[in-house]
Amino acid sequence: MANQLENLVESIKSKVRSLKKTKKPYIKMDKSSSVKVEIRSRKARKLIDKTLKVADRPSKRAIS
Repeated sequence: MANQLENLVESIKSKVRSLKKTKKPYIKMDKSSSVKVEIRSRKARKLIDKTLKVADRPSKRAIS
């Protein structure tokens, strides 16, 4: 039983090593236009929230 487990662990290690050696183990997919719009709207929402938070505290003027 222990020998089988060792063999399994060694085979998994060798597969992981072989994946690390290849430059691109998977094909990276491009973002769809709807995902790009969603990312932009999230960034815009964060910027708006940050600006409103700063506007609520007039003693601190810098946006960081």
